[in-house]
Amino acid sequence: MQKHINANKRNTILAIVGFIIFVVLIGCLFAYFYNDLGLIILFVIISVGYVVFQYYFADKEALLFSRAKQIQKNDNPKLFEIVSDVSSSMKIPMPNIYLIKDSAPNAFATGRDPEHSSVAVTSGLLEIMDKNELTSVIAHELSHIKNYDIRVSMIVFGLVFLVGLFSDLGFRLLFYGHTRRSSDEERSPIGFLIIIISAIVSPIAASLAQMAISREREYLADASSAKATGNPESMISALKKLDTHGRPMQSQNTASESMYINNPLKKGLFSNLFSTHPPIEKRIARLENAKKD
Repeated sequence: MQKHINANKRNTILAIVGFIIFVVLIGCLFAYFYNDLGLIILFVIISVGYVVFQYYFADKEALLFSRAKQIQKNDNPKLFEIVSDVSSSMKIPMPNIYLIKDSAPNAFATGRDPEHSSVAVTSGLLEIMDKNELTSVIAHELSHIKNYDIRVSMIVFGLVFLVGLFSDLGFRLLFYGHTRRSSDEERSPIGFLIIIISAIVSPIAASLAQMAISREREYLADASSAKATGNPESMISALKKLDTHGRPMQSQNTASESMYINNPLKKGLFSNLFSTHPPIEKRIARLENAKKD
């Protein structure tokens, strides 16, 4: 377990360093086109500032984009009791609890460490899970908190999100340019440059995210949940329900995909190729095999 936690801390640093290098390289290209070396310093400041901001606020962004609303004990005493009991048994601080009004059954945990963490569940999850199954799902998410999976996921969320912003910026510069004139020769070459970079870097960024956020973390969280609750059958039952009732969420964001217990995106060849989640049937098989050992 400690080996996994240490690996997560290393992967967080690698993701941050890789991001800063990526942004500074873009700054070098801007400096070249505009013949202004000062832009490199500007991009270094921007990249470091963005990383610091994301470290402290990426979890709040993820909760905001998922339309999660913080709830109190009176709003759902049953859920609060489960989260309190599981966090106590895992010896971690109780996280803040959020509810997402979405019929798709799902859940995720986020935060920079166990002392600054949150867990969010959808209304669809609460509707289909019995108490034991819900306890297993919560134990799965709190395992991500205890194992520092949340820190890696949170940082990657912020960095992948910015790659999308670069792509959008490129399109805007390409089609609108620095002036309102529409002649092709006056459109910004920077727009072409950013689009090309985004087209090349985006799949690379997705691959790096996949490596940083190993699929093994889901297997480990499933096993940790079964161990914490002493009831692997409930975890298996919960996964079966997620597989049967699973559907894309209303508020989809590729950057936050890795945080959820089940893939929240519309299934397709590309999403399956770069998915940070192993197939649910394989997760169930692992738990079944663990019962035999």
